[in-house]
Amino acid sequence: MADTIRNVAIITKINNAEAETAAERITNLLITRKIRVYSILPLTLENSTSVVTPEDLKNIDLDLAFAVGGDGTTLKAFRIIPCNTPLVSMNVGGHRGVLSEVGIDAIESAIDMIVTGRYFHDLRLRIQASINGSKVPPALNDIVFTRVNLTKTPILSIKLMDDEIKQRMDGIIISTATGSTAHSYSMGGPVLYEDMGCLILNPIASVNRMPGLVIPAIDIDIKSTHDAQLIIDGQEVFKVTAGQSVRISRFSMDAEFIRLKKRGMRQLTKLGF
Repeated sequence: MADTIRNVAIITKINNAEAETAAERITNLLITRKIRVYSILPLTLENSTSVVTPEDLKNIDLDLAFAVGGDGTTLKAFRIIPCNTPLVSMNVGGHRGVLSEVGIDAIESAIDMIVTGRYFHDLRLRIQASINGSKVPPALNDIVFTRVNLTKTPILSIKLMDDEIKQRMDGIIISTATGSTAHSYSMGGPVLYEDMGCLILNPIASVNRMPGLVIPAIDIDIKSTHDAQLIIDGQEVFKVTAGQSVRISRFSMDAEFIRLKKRGMRQLTKLGF
């Protein structure tokens, strides 16, 4: 797909020298091809890039963004860049890099493939929560609804598909297929093929051993008898008071990855299988 690339943003893992060095290499390769590069604070580069804040990106016509770090950097980047901006995830200074496309050894070849249009778009479902109607940032991996008071186990009311489930439990994980390798997986959930348009509901310490559920990407309403917190992609936390309604819905715009190679169950290799 030979799109013209003119403006590119780069975000890196914070305070990681390896990721910052890789960002310098990426920037130099792009600049030699007359592509303007914006480094997102706190990243600052010595070469001829424009340093911007996440807020500044709203006024820039970006063609592409690079996330250089681990999966956490990629998740953060998708909440920062404009929703219609495709992203290249590079695992540099990260751990497993389940979401990443390339590592540090393939930077030059990856840039060459991208600027010559030898790539494709990989769309991923995202979800978004609203607390009493007030929306929070979308999640690519998961939204975790969990209790605050560790000495009291709340009763959760979960409404979906005209049914209501009431269970005493510590919380529940609402995961996308992309996030099936994250918190849900650590709680014994299944690994789903990433392109599947469905959600996993994985209860946390359910008293009556409520099973995990795989459901279509429909609206889910949750209430708790006690104060709780909502955790977005393991990075942002929002308070939910007892009795407040939380609705979780499919986000209006999918996350858009740039991919260079077709792969099957790419997650299994990253997980060590």
